[in-house]
Amino acid sequence: MTTETIIKDTSANPAPLGLIGFGLTTILLNIHNAGVYPVNSMIMGMGIFVGGIAQIFAGLLESKKNNTFGLTAFTAYGSFWLSLVAIWVMPALGLAEKSDETAMGLYLALWGLFTFCMFIGTFRLSRALQVVFGTLVILFWLLAIGDLTHIAAYKTIGGYVGILCGFSAFYTAIAQVLNEVYGRTVLPLGPVAKG
Repeated sequence: MTTETIIKDTSANPAPLGLIGFGLTTILLNIHNAGVYPVNSMIMGMGIFVGGIAQIFAGLLESKKNNTFGLTAFTAYGSFWLSLVAIWVMPALGLAEKSDETAMGLYLALWGLFTFCMFIGTFRLSRALQVVFGTLVILFWLLAIGDLTHIAAYKTIGGYVGILCGFSAFYTAIAQVLNEVYGRTVLPLGPVAKG
């Protein structure tokens, strides 16, 4: 006689942690992009610990949930934040040459391409995630165009789009937490695609 054992995953949903890490860090960086303050230790600290490490943890926890989208998104964007801080810090430490605007434009354009591909995946998820990823595509491409054309206005406009993107991720994180805590829809996330 064969006995079948079913193991139930009772671990918490890691997505709000990843979304809040992404959202808060994105808001603060894009306040800089909008021209309010220069890149500073606050942005770098957030980039390493909240945007970077917290998102990577969330991504790794998504693998336990069998969520390839969450694993890929949070681990990749967590690594984006760590790489961005490294791009800023390594030249200051004498470890590498500073990246010029062409290099940064290509870096941001490739992240925009990756994000566009992930955005297509959100059509099977919630409207809230469609807003997060849709605005992130626009943000990356505006920043890339700004670097490649040397027209600062693209970066400034991108900053405002980035603030919207960050707040949409913040909203999505808080909605997931409150909806779970209250066992009902407190903050709507939009319909999830069926089939």
